[in-house]
Amino acid sequence: MNETELLADRFEEHRGQLRAVAYRMLGSLAEAEDAVQETWLKLSRVDAGEIHNLGGWLTTVVGRVCLDMLRSRTARREDPLDDTHVPDPVVRQLVQADPEQEVLQADAVGIALMIVLETLEPAERLAFVLHDLFAVPFDDIAPIVDRSSAATRQLASRARRRVRGAAPSAELNLGRQRQVLDAFMAASLAGDFEALVAVLHPDVVLRVDSGALAGAAASKLVHGARMVAEQAMLFREFAPFARMALVNDAVGFVNVVEGRAQSVMGVTVVDGRITEMYILADPERLAGLALPDALG
Repeated sequence: MNETELLADRFEEHRGQLRAVAYRMLGSLAEAEDAVQETWLKLSRVDAGEIHNLGGWLTTVVGRVCLDMLRSRTARREDPLDDTHVPDPVVRQLVQADPEQEVLQADAVGIALMIVLETLEPAERLAFVLHDLFAVPFDDIAPIVDRSSAATRQLASRARRRVRGAAPSAELNLGRQRQVLDAFMAASLAGDFEALVAVLHPDVVLRVDSGALAGAAASKLVHGARMVAEQAMLFREFAPFARMALVNDAVGFVNVVEGRAQSVMGVTVVDGRITEMYILADPERLAGLALPDALG
């Protein structure tokens, strides 16, 4: 095995971590893979023998790559993301024993948090993701954002306050999440409007991201239990096609018709009721998701 192959093997040991960082930074699985590949190219162009902590070096490099991608994205975008945007979900089987698929758990983070991260400035997002989620020291983050360690600490602090204020404290027990989703699905199948309302928080928010090609009217933001229940009643004919899965770190549904995903729904459950629902129905983005074979 030559030096390039040895270096590639060492890089692969860190790929899961790098992909996790990039996904949290970018909210796009395809862009995260691009960032990881760019990190490999940068590694292949330096003398790896002079790198004393390869994992730390790679993490800061992928962070810098993602920061550049975020800044470029912001410069290109004429309008900010609207309230119906749903980040790419990571979908797994609810019961997963496949070691290869277990790597995806490193990528999983709640959709509610991902939506909040999308509202942060690129430098704030980098400081929060690297420090709060991956324990990278501020001294290592500061050169990436061209600020002092103290200023970088302030970036992360501002981001942390935004996250605490916007991302709800969700139910973490998958069994209890499943009970709530089972009740939601049973009410949908039965067409029981009041039962649907009962499983929804009075201030529940529904985001439906149908993509640019579908037109603005297809995407929607709906507030309140009764309004969201009305939407569920309109689409209850699709309930028999819903298959329970892990959507990021929570129980959700994938609607599969004739072997193709029509939508992915994630939820946030707090105190036994659904507080937020996120539906990705963009055909182009759904086609790029890696779904477990068992859901096909």
